[in-house]
Amino acid sequence: MRWRSLAVAIAIATTQIACSAAPQRAVAVPKMDEYYGTLEPFASESIYFVMTDRFVNGDPSNDQRDQGGKNPLTRSFNRPLAGAPADDSDNIGYLGGDFKGIVNNADYIRDMGFTSVWVTPIVDNPDEAFTGGTEARWGSQFTDRGKTGFHGYWGVNFYRLDEHLPSPGLDFAGLTATLKQHGLKTVLDIVCNHGSPAYTMPKPQPKYGQIFDRDGKLVADHQNLAPEKLDPEHNPLHAFYNKGGGLAQLSDLNENNPAVLDYLVGAYEQWIGQGADAFRIDTIGWMPDPFWKAFVERIRAKHPGFFMFGEDFNYDAKAIAHHTFAPGGSVSVLDFPLKQRIAEVFGKQQAGFEDIDQGLFLHDGPYRNPYELVTFYDNHDMARLDATDNSFIDANNWLFTARGIPAVYYGSEIGFERGRAEHMGNRNYFGQERIEAAKSHPIHARLQRISKARTASIALQRGLQLDVELSGNRAAFYRVYQHDGKAQTALVLLNKGDAPTTFKLDDKWQPGNWRNGLDASAPSMTVAPHDVAVWLLDAPITAPALRQQLDALMSPREPRTNGG
Repeated sequence: MRWRSLAVAIAIATTQIACSAAPQRAVAVPKMDEYYGTLEPFASESIYFVMTDRFVNGDPSNDQRDQGGKNPLTRSFNRPLAGAPADDSDNIGYLGGDFKGIVNNADYIRDMGFTSVWVTPIVDNPDEAFTGGTEARWGSQFTDRGKTGFHGYWGVNFYRLDEHLPSPGLDFAGLTATLKQHGLKTVLDIVCNHGSPAYTMPKPQPKYGQIFDRDGKLVADHQNLAPEKLDPEHNPLHAFYNKGGGLAQLSDLNENNPAVLDYLVGAYEQWIGQGADAFRIDTIGWMPDPFWKAFVERIRAKHPGFFMFGEDFNYDAKAIAHHTFAPGGSVSVLDFPLKQRIAEVFGKQQAGFEDIDQGLFLHDGPYRNPYELVTFYDNHDMARLDATDNSFIDANNWLFTARGIPAVYYGSEIGFERGRAEHMGNRNYFGQERIEAAKSHPIHARLQRISKARTASIALQRGLQLDVELSGNRAAFYRVYQHDGKAQTALVLLNKGDAPTTFKLDDKWQPGNWRNGLDASAPSMTVAPHDVAVWLLDAPITAPALRQQLDALMSPREPRTNGG
């Protein structure tokens, strides 16, 4: 039968609504149909991404301000980027952010509703600015001359903690333990594709193009030679590297050398042993699937179910989905295709919600499971979201209610450096003063509200997504979780317009004892401008029309092979 129109449905449901917004989880119910997006435990997480050196300088004593000497070409601390406009700035030197700055603000991160902190690579990087390559200037891309390893992606000893990060009594194990005390997991950014810049230097520089083992022994050296001039057959120090070109002047690690795999697995198992809860894998698309399959299998042999997500910077879903299947490692990926749609919908273009529908792949898409992808709207390798405060609020309301595991880049809670790319302010220093000011910022307040709502709702974390409307400034969808005797459904209503809007669900309405998932007020089908409504129902879905659609969405949820 067709369910009542909105007016009648609301009249009936209102008498049953529970107005309390207590963080009630799904309740146990008798045997029922199974509906869920994923059972992956890490899908319950929400991630705050910190570029450690650019977050907060909590301990100036580890700044290493004298590294690189007095030579302006090699000094490593505070290197303003050349060519910046008068009112702008960017910096390619170290600026002092460290583990102490993170733990000092663990409550700040947790109070925003986040449950995990993603930190940039922690391994030892060179001590000088790079003198080879092309000069990094304002607005340039893939240019590294004058740049330092402040970001952490230029590893030279993958077993050693970079000296800019720890403080007395606060090494990486101390960081992870302290974050856990604040209810936060640690996502460690790892690199297997490359080491540091390795050639084109006027003269060799310490550590550049070199790799050291856990005992500090030199095991690889590019010797300032172009890749095609390496001679791995006669020089064992060249055996770690490929003879083909890679990214910029970076030393390109040889994925076919078993010693390379042994080295990387050993190093990253060490950091798991010190408390890493998950890995973000840098440049996963630059290495072949067999390498990742071997790497992941060895990590998970000792740490079953260890969650990993890779960065394959590609907006074609079919091009990155292979990583999610067994031959490619069975890892998650950062959802670049959806990111592109999100930027169109919430950025300056202000496209309608229908654009997002093209990137969701909720039914029989190319991914092994789209609900396990890490969703985001910007990061350190692209321009930050160029949006108004209201549009940042809209973007967060979507990110924390729709399918996927949300990740937010540091500073986005105030629209920090909005629209800025790398070498144009994207990675600028945040600092304690901005953190204190952020607590009263409107983006921060609304992010905190929707993030905490997700943390309290298993339906928003893992529920099957059933879209009701994605059009113009309006979006309405259900997130349904029914598994192992527990049931919860979230009804999400989003309005990114400048005027209030009222939703009508008609035959897609589920009667029941709904409650507000955001606060203690009564749920309403009218949503204010740039706002969201979240209704929660702690009972199974009974509406035949909804169950029929949910059954269809669950039908391809059985285990699939790549391309299946």
